[in-house]
Order: sequence, then C-alpha cells, then structure tokens
Amino acid sequence: MASRMSIKAALIMAILALLGSALSCDSSSPSEAPDFTLPTLTGGNVTLSDLQGTPIVLNFWSISCSYCRQQLPYLENVAQQAEGQVKVIAVNMVDNAASVQDFFGDYEPTMIVALDGNGEVFVDYCQNFDNSRTFIPFTLLIDGEGMVQYKRIGAFASEEALWNTLHDVFGITIP
Repeated sequence: MASRMSIKAALIMAILALLGSALSCDSSSPSEAPDFTLPTLTGGNVTLSDLQGTPIVLNFWSISCSYCRQQLPYLENVAQQAEGQVKVIAVNMVDNAASVQDFFGDYEPTMIVALDGNGEVFVDYCQNFDNSRTFIPFTLLIDGEGMVQYKRIGAFASEEALWNTLHDVFGITIP
C-alpha cells in the first residue's frame, strides 16, 4: 500500500513539474523578443527596441480579466521600486484608450501602459512564445539585449513571487 501511494505521489509530482515548466520559459534557450511600437496611455509611443539596455517586464492584460487586474498593482510596485533597474510595459490588448483611462481614473501609473487595440502584437507574442490558446495575463521578462529569458502564462500568485522571479532571472532585488 505504501509503495502504491509513493508511486501515485511521484506521478503527481512529475505532472506538476511538467505543468510548471510549461508555464515558464527555459532560460537556457532564450529567443529574441519581436520589436513593436505601440501608442501609450500618456499619448506617446513606446518602441521595444528603444528600451534595449534595460531589462523589461512585458505584460499583456485586459480590463475584463480579474487575474490581470489583481496582478497590475504588483507590476506597478515593481515599476516604482525598481525604477532604473527594469522597465515595466503593461500592454492592454483589448480595450480602447478611453476605457483604459477610465480604469486608471486620476491615477498616473509609473509603468508604461501601452495599447494594442487590434491585438496584433499580442498575437505575435503568443505565436512566438507558446501561448497558442492566448491566455492572459501573459508576462515575459526580456533582458537588456532583447532576449526573452522567461515567460509566464497566468498571474503571479503574489508580488513576492514576481520579485523572486525578477531576482532569479535578472538579479534584481527589492530596493
């Protein structure tokens, strides 16, 4: 009976390990992040390649996604606390500019809020980084040379989990 339970436990652990590796990118095989230019909530544009030299947290989200809304404060805190060490780009890929502005209200985010109204950039990243079912939130960590070092399909469980990942991938710690 004990050996049957051990086999069952080992099988469950193996399945969980496979699922975990499916949700994050193997850092030993980074791929180049496709360049893009998108309008921002502040009225300008952001071009990914213009930010080269600084690590980037690239997150795709929408207002209707409760997990996305839960994760946005984590991203904003990283943008505030790690300013200069990392740039955070939160790409809304569904909602129009007026809806996104209404969502934030009078608050002016430190993170760059970009608008991918037709979802073209989102679809490109989904195709290039194994998110064929187009789940959100979808977060990628891009190093200063423009290489994707990590991806996460789904929300970070906590702000601490996001900081731990930033530390593991880029060596960034909470200031």
